Amino acid sequence: MSYPLINLVQQLGAPRVLVLGDVILDRYIWGDAERISQEAPVILLREERQEVRLGGAANVANMLRGLEAQVTMAGLTGDDEGGQLLREALQEAGVDTQPLLIDQSRPTTVKERYLGRAQHRHPHQMLRVDREVRTPANSETATQLLATLLPRLSQYQAILVSDYAKGVCTPQVVQAIIKAARRAKVPVIVDPAAAGDYAIYSGATAVTPNRLETSRATGMDIRTAEDAFAAGHRLCEQLDLDHAFVTLDSDGIAVARSNGTADLFATRKREVYDITGAGDMVLAMIGVGTASGIGPPELAQLANVAGGLEVEQIGVATISREQILADLATGGRTAGEKTCGIDELARHVSARQKLRQKVVLTNGCFDLLHFGHVSYLQQAAEEGDCLIVAVNSDESVRRLNKGPDRPICSQQHRANMLAALEVVDYVIVFDEDTPHAIIERLRPDLLVKGGTYAPDEIVGRELVEAYGGTVKALGEVPGLSTTQIVESLRRAA
Repeated sequence: MSYPLINLVQQLGAPRVLVLGDVILDRYIWGDAERISQEAPVILLREERQEVRLGGAANVANMLRGLEAQVTMAGLTGDDEGGQLLREALQEAGVDTQPLLIDQSRPTTVKERYLGRAQHRHPHQMLRVDREVRTPANSETATQLLATLLPRLSQYQAILVSDYAKGVCTPQVVQAIIKAARRAKVPVIVDPAAAGDYAIYSGATAVTPNRLETSRATGMDIRTAEDAFAAGHRLCEQLDLDHAFVTLDSDGIAVARSNGTADLFATRKREVYDITGAGDMVLAMIGVGTASGIGPPELAQLANVAGGLEVEQIGVATISREQILADLATGGRTAGEKTCGIDELARHVSARQKLRQKVVLTNGCFDLLHFGHVSYLQQAAEEGDCLIVAVNSDESVRRLNKGPDRPICSQQHRANMLAALEVVDYVIVFDEDTPHAIIERLRPDLLVKGGTYAPDEIVGRELVEAYGGTVKALGEVPGLSTTQIVESLRRAA
């Protein structure tokens, strides 16, 4: 992943997001499937514990809270125990539930799952019981919901519509919200229902259907990126969208824009343990990013990361910014993305240290990169979680009296060679004679140096030890240095 994404996550702030949609209470009953009932040929489950979780649009709201957004949940519940439990769980998560209205004519949607263990082994789902009404909310209820929401739309920086086809997202409600949001210049992102008429989402900023949903909505078979682009463009044209995010599971996310352009943003391979909640996580990440002013390409890349982290969890789990930053920091990067300036590097180091990662710094000229350099850089990387290499600029090398023809390689070439090494996480070029300024700004946990240095000879030691860091001298490869190589070449010439 790229460093610019790290910067974007660090600058997200706490945007105000409204979630409108179908809230669901997920109830889990865990037990031991110990025997067959004497009353009928069915498994008898001896209940051990119960657990309730937020589902549907409520799960989106909860995931937004995990991403540190300020969240308001709008929708309908029944006047029952499920509705009360759901409301309490949202409030406990820090979600504003004022626009979550009670509809006396319907029950709260509850999905009750029974999970049993056989012979004390891993539990498996045995049965799911759904308690719900799918009929659209009546006109009176819809009017009441709109009366609650419309006067306050301008307070939000993004509106997410999470449609699970349980009756909240009626044409009356959705179209009124989209039109009012357009007037207020508030973006609306829609996660559409699995089936149904997409016309009710006309005028939204974007939609986030998956492969199957996009195929159903457009009548197009989606097997390749080009198929996804074509289907996404059709959605943009038919629904007057700014763009469409077509999620393609392990293939990533295709972004189609109303101007006719499109891109595929691939995701890296992961261990998939449970796809439950991945779509909600993608919507939440796109929502908080949109509210913070991030563009579609970066939104798709961040949604790939957030959704990927979600499928690595068992069950539905909130994903934090810290988890996303850690994933971005340890993901694959190109050599060009490793070289950065002091301000950007300071932000990355701060993020890593907040994650309790050990930051290692070393410095040098690294002219004519050789095995001695590579060997000690490998040792340095093993000392911590992140290795930063500070490289003397061309002017700095000349002032060090390395010789009239030094450096042989320019600072750009030297930085690029170091960045190409897998063990190196960051490269920074400095003009000063010493790395003191970099050490003072970054405050690495460990300062290392290779070659013949003793610990008390390492430049910057007193700074590092003063703030509680450590200094260490690493091994050398005897008879191998840039100066020796240059002299050998001169003799040979």
